[in-house]
Amino acid sequence: MQQPRVQLRKAEVSDLESLFRFQLDEEGIFLAAFTPKAPSDKAAYFEKYTRHLQDPTINTQAILVDGRVAGSIAKFEIAGDAEITYWLDKSFWGQGIATAALTAFLAIEGARPIFGRVAFDNLGSQKVLEKCGFVKVGTDKGFANARQAEIEEFIYKLDE
Repeated sequence: MQQPRVQLRKAEVSDLESLFRFQLDEEGIFLAAFTPKAPSDKAAYFEKYTRHLQDPTINTQAILVDGRVAGSIAKFEIAGDAEITYWLDKSFWGQGIATAALTAFLAIEGARPIFGRVAFDNLGSQKVLEKCGFVKVGTDKGFANARQAEIEEFIYKLDE
């Protein structure tokens, strides 16, 4: 079986409809944990991400698999630190696509160090970060809207 072809391109407003649908998946919401209070609020989603697409400090790329939008990946800044975030449609999980997308993203996004945060029990995302050279450097606790509880998150860092 041929491996899917993974490419990145700058995300566009026209991608938001698909990306909004992807982030409604209940299992994805649970694993991401740190989600908006109302992930089904389409107007709020579109307002936030349309603004993000125009922000020069945020690098948002659409993840394409064989030419089809499969998710997104972005670098953003919190308190001067570069952080990574990604979301992949559930139909693409377990195929190495997130790892391929993050590898491609790191080749075009030069911010270092760059951090990734992941829920303690999101093993898939932890593996993606580790395969791409991120090292676990700490833990934190935060309120996870998706779980309505405070949970532990692991902090990963890539220096180069």
